[in-house]
Amino acid sequence: MSIKANDLVWKIGRRTIIDGVSLAVEPGKTLGLLGPNGSGKTSLLRLLAGLKRPHSGSVSIEGRNVRSISRRSMAQRVAFVEQHAATNANLKVIDVVKLGRFPHRSMFSNWNARDDEAVSSALERAGMTAKRDDRWQSLSGGEKQRAHIARALAQAPRELILDEPTNHLDIQHQISLLRLVSGLPITSIIALHDLNHAAMFCDHLIVMQNGKIIARGAPEQVITQDLLKDVFSIDARVEISPHHDRPHIHFLP
Repeated sequence: MSIKANDLVWKIGRRTIIDGVSLAVEPGKTLGLLGPNGSGKTSLLRLLAGLKRPHSGSVSIEGRNVRSISRRSMAQRVAFVEQHAATNANLKVIDVVKLGRFPHRSMFSNWNARDDEAVSSALERAGMTAKRDDRWQSLSGGEKQRAHIARALAQAPRELILDEPTNHLDIQHQISLLRLVSGLPITSIIALHDLNHAAMFCDHLIVMQNGKIIARGAPEQVITQDLLKDVFSIDARVEISPHHDRPHIHFLP
């Protein structure tokens, strides 16, 4: 398995945020993480990325405990895009994206053609080529999000972890982003709010509630009318799309 978690527990004070979570993501697959606000999705993602240490349990990448992997080695293979990623300095977009190359370069190495190619490709994939010379503070919220995703892609990761990456994006860029991520030859874990997008673009889904996994499997196994009612308090009809054999949710008034 590319990323594996075993019986993770993480707390804030006496409050348990992640409660006995185990999962495994196959290489090259896209795992969608669903759940109401406060269910523990963001905390789990940060544990999987090695940014937090669990109180108990473990996270491993290709069989190696992330606690035994150096920060530099983790940064060379795992990219994490936060829900509210921020950049304070008023840099140009291209300079923000270039930050993704830092884990692959030593203090004394020169910028090279391979770095240029990675940055240009990342800008194009994220739809930000035309904005490459714009200043950060001039960007819309959606453009800033796409620039952060371009920075993650410039990192050339083998695992990509994204927390609500479609926030602030218009529908066109939501679809293009998820199509891009699901088509990458890397392992991806994405926390999403849009259930139909999760069903369309993810190979497998996990649903969390109160820090625990309550459902997992292929989209057509996980997204059911009963689950939508019990977990999300949604009245809906679920049908299998004839175009891609994935469930589609019709929300009822």
